[in-house]
Amino acid sequence: MRVARSLVLVALLPLFAACQLLDGPRQSASHVGQTRMQGQLTAADGKLVFQPCNESRSFVVNDTGGTSILQEAATLADDQGKLFADVRGRIDGSRLDLAQLYRVERSGTACDDPNFKLLILRAAGHGPEWNVKVSGKGMVIDRAGEPPLAVPYVEEQLGDGRFNLSSEANGKHIELWVAPKRCVDSSTGSVQHMSAELRIDGQVQRGCGYFGGSRND
Repeated sequence: MRVARSLVLVALLPLFAACQLLDGPRQSASHVGQTRMQGQLTAADGKLVFQPCNESRSFVVNDTGGTSILQEAATLADDQGKLFADVRGRIDGSRLDLAQLYRVERSGTACDDPNFKLLILRAAGHGPEWNVKVSGKGMVIDRAGEPPLAVPYVEEQLGDGRFNLSSEANGKHIELWVAPKRCVDSSTGSVQHMSAELRIDGQVQRGCGYFGGSRND
């Protein structure tokens, strides 16, 4: 559902964790036979190994999609924490033929995110801090020094994987522009598969974004 029917002026994050969307994850024809998974990345015997969240099985990563996940993981790897990856690919025995990298980051808790499956999109940036969480029920916008703003939105597809979410609610002109482009979070170093630009009444803030569990483009 791309247009919300009501305007809610309170933060919806607790609600996101308690309710389910009516729409299932979108999947394009090119993704048939592939699975989107989240899990932990580790290096073993010169190879990258992926272990899905809450599973004991693991798979050697074969980067058939040219995602450069090995280089991304090597850049982020350190002795302080675990690497989390959100990927799409095809399982073949003990191998994961990787087709799409949505994000990779240092995290030992991302597998436990209760909101991930309910979100369509998450985007965030810094200087000042901002983040947007999008579900089928609307957008929730958090900005430093401002109360959370929840608004309905309309999505416009722009071609080449680009799209725009816009709203005129609550007396503000809001646009979130998203494009499929490798993006590195300037604060955490995490790599995400989309760049994002938030515009509110002419003020522009840039950052990165990734699809939540309710969207599988």
